[in-house]
Amino acid sequence: MANLPPSLSIGAPSTPAPASAPAPAASMDRNMATAEQLVLDLCNPDLRENALLDLSKKRENFQDLAPLIWHSFGTIAALLQEIVSIYPSLSPATLSPGQSNRVCNALALLQCVASHPDTRIPFLTAHIPLYLYPFLNTTTKTRQYEYLRLTSLGVIGALVKVDDPEVIAFLLKTEIIPLCLRTMEMGSELSKTVATFIVQKILLDDTGLLYACATAERFFAVANVLAQMVEALAEQPSPRLLKHIIRCYLRLTDNARACAMLNSHLPSSLKDGTFNDVLQNDLTTRRWLLQLLHNIMSANMGGGPHAGLDHIMGM
Repeated sequence: MANLPPSLSIGAPSTPAPASAPAPAASMDRNMATAEQLVLDLCNPDLRENALLDLSKKRENFQDLAPLIWHSFGTIAALLQEIVSIYPSLSPATLSPGQSNRVCNALALLQCVASHPDTRIPFLTAHIPLYLYPFLNTTTKTRQYEYLRLTSLGVIGALVKVDDPEVIAFLLKTEIIPLCLRTMEMGSELSKTVATFIVQKILLDDTGLLYACATAERFFAVANVLAQMVEALAEQPSPRLLKHIIRCYLRLTDNARACAMLNSHLPSSLKDGTFNDVLQNDLTTRRWLLQLLHNIMSANMGGGPHAGLDHIMGM
């Protein structure tokens, strides 16, 4: 009797469970079977477009999709083929919206791989992010190119989100900072926000901060772009973007030389209360801005970037 189904066991209700409420394990098995078939379809050129669309839409529903994509034969090669196939459409700019949507679906699957702890480092070791850099190097502002940049930035953002020094070390060997700075100059608000987040995460790593402040040229490349964005935000505010910008500036003050140079290169709108209304309900960013201003003031007075901070903040 012990092995009978629950509906037939002694004392169990005689009415079977509704067909619309499958057991969680059975539902997971069906999901995995669906994911496996779609991943197999990626290697069939005739089925790939629909498989890309379905997997990108439903990727959150498939447990361990990233290892499945990474370890299944030919799947990564198929995704890279999708990416490489549109390189000729980047210059001259002839990319169609349909091509853009299709490759963005492939990039969404690569973001899934970049986000997973078991596939993140192999993803880096294979230098997959470098295949995305031509998209970040585009300057065409039409929607299909903007989507391409934004989705590519999403892959890099997924890598830096985990605060892994190995990820930062890899990115610093590439051109990611100049590419992000380019997007911060000419991208949409959302692209600028993701690119600034990536630069912020790089600066928060000690090696990243040292890299950005190693030469005056690198420091001013970062500081000048941040200043341009602040000037633009004074006209058209974006609290989320401003938050990342202020955090970047604050982190730069942890380097003594950078902190000293910011005394004369910090936009006046960050000092004169221009953004008081924008930050009214954001206590964290307001504290960052106050700390930023005090660090610069203290360095200018010779007291070091953090001298007297607790007193100034009323703590």
